[in-house]
Formats: sequence, C-alpha cells, structure tokens
Amino acid sequence: MSGKIEPKSIERRRFIRSGMQIALAISLGGVGGISFLKSTSKDLVWQIDPFKCVQCGRCADVCVMTPSAVKCVHAYDLCGYCDLCGGYLKPDSNARSTAAENQLCPTAAIKRKYIEDPYFEYVIEEDLCIGCAKCVAGCTSFGNGSLHLQIRHDRCKNCNDCAIARVCPADAIQRVPANTPYLIKGGFTKDGGGKGIVKKG
Repeated sequence: MSGKIEPKSIERRRFIRSGMQIALAISLGGVGGISFLKSTSKDLVWQIDPFKCVQCGRCADVCVMTPSAVKCVHAYDLCGYCDLCGGYLKPDSNARSTAAENQLCPTAAIKRKYIEDPYFEYVIEEDLCIGCAKCVAGCTSFGNGSLHLQIRHDRCKNCNDCAIARVCPADAIQRVPANTPYLIKGGFTKDGGGKGIVKKG
C-alpha cells in the first residue's frame, strides 16, 4: 500500500462534508441557514442591541479587554440637551454642575458643554469609558434613551465565543454583519459620521 489517498476516498469525503453542510443549513432554517454557511467569523462581529440591553453592568467586568471594548455612545438626534440630564447627574446631586460629586459616571467620561440657555451637550470620552452602563440606565430611566452601549470594533477582539454574550441576562449581544457593525438608536452618533451604522428606532 502506497499510503496515498485514492481519488475515490477524496470524492467520498467531499460528499460527506457537503451532506453535513446541507443538513446544518436545513436545521438552521433553509435559506437563512445557507446564508449562514457562506458567512465566516470575519464576516460577522458581536454587537449589543440597545433595545434589549438592561444596563446590568456586566459588560464592564466580563469583557476580555481591559478596559472593556464596550463603550457608551450618544445618539444626538434623540438627545434633549437637558440641563438636568439623568445620564450625567446623580439623581440626588446637590447642584447641576460639573463637580465630581454630582456626576453619575465613575470615571468622568461624559463631558458637559453649555450650548445656550437652557441647552447642554454631552460628549462621551471613550478612552475614559469602562462600559459600566450607569449613564445609560440614568438616561433610559429619566431621559430619551439617547445614551446606549455599543461594542467598539477598533478595540474588540471579536472572540469566537464572546464572554459578555455568554453572561448577558437579556440576550442583547448578537452577531451582526461586519459591514454594518453598529446598532445605533435613532440614527448616527456625532463621532461615528454614519459609516457602517445601522439606523434603528
């Protein structure tokens, strides 16, 4: 015996592999399953659905990146530019000021800028953001929900098995196409420029 694989053996292996792929595609739902087979892990990335997110805070602690690849983003077209911002100020703050004791964010990642009476703009400094979702919870409870979490793909390792997705209590982390990797509420973020951002809401 020469040790070489005969052509018939190669044909048989290809046939079995093709059969297994078709069976998997059918179990995944026909056409949708076949589309899934054509996608590779490079075609898909992890992202948070802001409409499912419950601001549990696990994104900050469980992500393999330190600090987390999850960052707060701001959908400015939803923002009320409020003086009393639930995502910026603690509910029991003594004053509507930028003093550290009044800010909700533990890392001072939100910058407040006066626009004109009575409007203020809130900008996220992503290098300081740890993805704790405290501001998101405040904005969702007391505001328009313009602050929400997204996985930033310049930081994310796109792990095969996302550690955050595994523990997310709301099943809010899903795979999305890499060419449209963001699920921004209501439209575009100021810094995102619209590139690769999915309009929702």
